[in-house]
Amino acid sequence: MRRDGLTLTEIQNKTGLSKTTIFHHIQSVPKSDALKYKLRLISQELQKKVSDSRRGKSVKSYTFKKPEKWDPDFVNLVAHFLFDGQITRGSCTYYNRNETLLNGIIKSMNKILGVSDYKKYNSSGGVKRVAYHNVEIVAFLRRKRDELQTYIFDASEKEKLSFLKSFFDDEGCVSYSAKRRLIRGYQHSLNILKIVSTLLSEFTIQNRVDEKYYEIYISRKENLIKFQKFVNFTPGVTINGARSNSIWKKSLEKREILKMAVDSYLV
Repeated sequence: MRRDGLTLTEIQNKTGLSKTTIFHHIQSVPKSDALKYKLRLISQELQKKVSDSRRGKSVKSYTFKKPEKWDPDFVNLVAHFLFDGQITRGSCTYYNRNETLLNGIIKSMNKILGVSDYKKYNSSGGVKRVAYHNVEIVAFLRRKRDELQTYIFDASEKEKLSFLKSFFDDEGCVSYSAKRRLIRGYQHSLNILKIVSTLLSEFTIQNRVDEKYYEIYISRKENLIKFQKFVNFTPGVTINGARSNSIWKKSLEKREILKMAVDSYLV
């Protein structure tokens, strides 16, 4: 049977003998070219099955927390990946130039998911990125990112405010001059802008979405005061004072600029 090109398993199936007994009798019989080809095909098929079974999973088993219930901190973390992040096939990456926000992602990933393995990179223009290269984390955060965009409408008040703070920390800025006081937020997704607009309206903060330029605007004294009271910016989140078109020429906190804009109404 060996000379006829049967494999060890095929001989076992035909004879009912153990592989050890069969091998003792066939070990001196050279493999024919046809048998070598058959064995190679069997090996390739086995490798394919193993690969398919691992699809979407790390080669090395990776354990981390997978919270299913939302809270303000979890909303804030997932929202950052939605706004200033990117979830690819094998990585979750958060982009920003502000160390407060970058370190916030690192701390939140550790606290909420129990994940401490990350890579930090410098990109062009001063933007930095924090990346988590694990397909199991990717699959989990992608699912929660998509879920969040539906859940947020039924979320608690604190969770909604956490979502808004994450958005404006990532995408927002304050324009302040004697004639203009304005909070703006930019996002390439109109769907996200409309979600933000709806949530702001729930806190009676009037706003306007510019679909042509993918921006959301908040203006007028009463709306800026409400934004400052309910949402505001995270301490340590600054503007880029090094930009050539910066009117301040230094890195001020966004919340301080907002305070100056609100206080200017009283002057």
